[in-house]
Amino acid sequence: MKDKNKAIFLDRDGVINKEVSHLSDPDKFVFIEGSIEALKILKDLGYLLIVITNQAGIARGLFTEETLSKIHEKMKRILNENNTIIDDLFYCPHHPKFTGSCDCRKPKPGMLFSAREKYNINLNESYMVGDTLGDIEAGFNAKCRTILVMTGYGKEEKHKIDNVKPDFIFNNLLEFAKNLKLNIVL
Repeated sequence: MKDKNKAIFLDRDGVINKEVSHLSDPDKFVFIEGSIEALKILKDLGYLLIVITNQAGIARGLFTEETLSKIHEKMKRILNENNTIIDDLFYCPHHPKFTGSCDCRKPKPGMLFSAREKYNINLNESYMVGDTLGDIEAGFNAKCRTILVMTGYGKEEKHKIDNVKPDFIFNNLLEFAKNLKLNIVL
């Protein structure tokens, strides 16, 4: 049997790209400075890179899955042009007020569990990186190590830390990647 893989699960908005409330226009997708370099470092360290993102704008009728696909195509194209890739993307199109409850919307760990099954991932050797406590809780619920970044909503969320605490806090994705490369984050 093949050894289990390790992964970096990444929230998208506020971690990889600049936060835009309910991003619905591919032209407004802009990488956070240093995030492409960070993804290269993490990929070179042997991690699967998997985006785990809530996209409630679909349930709210603010954009379609086709529009979301165009945004993700742009992200993948730019990453490819910079010699790196995202291995997969999982998104939750639901919102409890519009579609009822689901198992995939963070802070529930459903998307991480789906990725685990698809890629034979050892969650204990993986990280969930996000800018909200919902991201951290999803990682905690999946038994991943958790990273809160101060980009996106991170600075606001840091002040709300109570029961669910991230394992580490970094200024941004690049700072996390560099620390992981140096084995400072274990």
